[in-house]
Amino acid sequence: MSVNPNVRPPLPPFTRETAMQKIRGAEDGWNSRNAEKVSLAYSVDTKWRNRAEFVNNRQEAQAFLERKWNKELDYRLIKELWAFTDNRIAVRYAYEWHDDAGNWFRSYGNENWEFNADGLMAHRHACINDMPIKEADRKFHWPLGRRPDDHPGLSDLGL
Repeated sequence: MSVNPNVRPPLPPFTRETAMQKIRGAEDGWNSRNAEKVSLAYSVDTKWRNRAEFVNNRQEAQAFLERKWNKELDYRLIKELWAFTDNRIAVRYAYEWHDDAGNWFRSYGNENWEFNADGLMAHRHACINDMPIKEADRKFHWPLGRRPDDHPGLSDLGL
């Protein structure tokens, strides 16, 4: 049985369980910092708004992610469900990273996602705020990569 790379379960319409699966899959992908792999979760004609940057297809999404993770070092992300409906999911998230000078930040944001029938993200609208933090104030300490299942989420951390 072959897997169709143009279909990305779970598919809409979403339930609470499948919305949470979609969110964890996105979190895991972004924590991998593998721009090529992550870009495959988006439709070929995906549209993004990320801060003041607009992305208009999968190739631009991949290039955006490559630039992002070259700037935002030791990136660790947690996403949490805010709301969902048929083919849309709203999440809130926070991630920690540092720049090449060693300055640490915690970035807070909200995203609105819309998926096509194949489960690929067709639209992504993100609002993000960066807050400088001291390295001692970091809360995300797992090894780079997937957040361990037993690591607290945003609500558990009071974020």
